[in-house]
Amino acid sequence: MNILGMVLARGGSKGIPNKNIKLLNNKPLIQYTAEAALESQYISRVILSTDSKKIAELGVTLGLEVPSLRPDNLAQDDTPALSVIKYELESLISRKEDLPDAIILLQPTSPFRTTKHIDDAIEIFCKNKVDSLVSVVQVEHNMNPYSIMKIDQNGFLKNYLNYDEKKNLRQFKPIFYARNGAAIYIFTPDCVLNRNTIYGDKITPYFMSKKDSLDLDDMFDWQIAEILINFEKFIKYKP
Repeated sequence: MNILGMVLARGGSKGIPNKNIKLLNNKPLIQYTAEAALESQYISRVILSTDSKKIAELGVTLGLEVPSLRPDNLAQDDTPALSVIKYELESLISRKEDLPDAIILLQPTSPFRTTKHIDDAIEIFCKNKVDSLVSVVQVEHNMNPYSIMKIDQNGFLKNYLNYDEKKNLRQFKPIFYARNGAAIYIFTPDCVLNRNTIYGDKITPYFMSKKDSLDLDDMFDWQIAEILINFEKFIKYKP
């Protein structure tokens, strides 16, 4: 299959200022994703979609393609990824380039997603007749819907879902999964261009570990990532 890699990295970031080019263990965050994508045996090309000249220049030095800068109206805090993906696909059409068989969306905020994750996910997607693949992580028991509480109009805590208190143990709760960023999305152009979705009707999961699912949204996440990277370097060190 002709698989297009797509990396979305806008310039504005409030949770972690300039996070896409901020150094994580002496390497720009976006470089982790660029290297993982470019080493894939299945991805034909990798396009970087950004509104920032600085990010674009870095992306090119890392080996990513930047056909053009995306317009400002598609680089706002509330801009859906779907709108950006559709813009990039329509730009391919306007340049009279062939559409890929599938798109793999790789977000820079998942530095522990590796080439192996990418290739394994692509193989699963290709073997199944599905509209999309989404990487997920098992929801922690304390974040399980049966553990969640809400505050009612009187300011009191109430259970979000009714449950049998006799079974309020981790081993009795049903298992749920959450998108882990998501670190990996794979979908067909038809989903985006004709059905206005990156999911479609048939979605297959790709399971990832808690550590590999770390998604950097704020400085706490960033600090956890630094600790994990330094710990891995420490256990690999052999004096």
